[in-house]
Amino acid sequence: MKIALIGYGKMGKAIESVAIERGHSVILKITSQNVEELTIEALQEADIAIEFSSPDSAVSNIIMCMDAKLPVVCGSTGWYSKLDVVKEYCETNNGSLLYASNFSIGVNIFFELNEHLAQLMAQQPSYKLSIQEIHHTQKKDAPSGTAISLAEGIIQNNPNKTSWKLGPTSCANEIEIISERIDPAPGTHIITYSSSIDDLEIKHTAHNRIGFATGAVVAAEFLQEKMGVFTMKDLLKRN
Repeated sequence: MKIALIGYGKMGKAIESVAIERGHSVILKITSQNVEELTIEALQEADIAIEFSSPDSAVSNIIMCMDAKLPVVCGSTGWYSKLDVVKEYCETNNGSLLYASNFSIGVNIFFELNEHLAQLMAQQPSYKLSIQEIHHTQKKDAPSGTAISLAEGIIQNNPNKTSWKLGPTSCANEIEIISERIDPAPGTHIITYSSSIDDLEIKHTAHNRIGFATGAVVAAEFLQEKMGVFTMKDLLKRN
């Protein structure tokens, strides 16, 4: 595959390394310093785009890729309030999009564990639930997209929980999410159910960016020659 990388920070460089190891090439690298090079004509030289930019630019980048008839894998988070608009644009324009709050295979297994545990804990209202996420100080959104996905997974599987809140909460129906920014942490997510009797906790800790980068490249391989909107659940079902 010829890959266009939109976002060439630490994650973009990790993706490039994994892509080359898997026999692909990166023909376009977009940063904040050369954003003028991001054009439909440049994108049309690639087979697929991998987008890891920022919450502010992700939507316009995705739409430009669709205008270029280029499949796009998006790992930016913080833009999901516009997800319905993007999905509609994708369907209207016969586009191809795979988006995820986290491309790590381990994290996506963690998502499944979280949902199963939420079902079990729905019958245990005495436990207080909290989500803690720790990332490096360069991360631009809080809470992390992964933490939001975990909260939404709980809400879908526990009728006692109806919403989430950044910071502490005294509302029994809310899930509190505590965000910390500490270098050089690549990403830790902890779900804790706490009672006066005991605590129950599940945790995922990333040691580096390789797991995220590998998942993004595998997602790009999966998305080729497909049409529509996909998530990592679709990729994992294939396996």
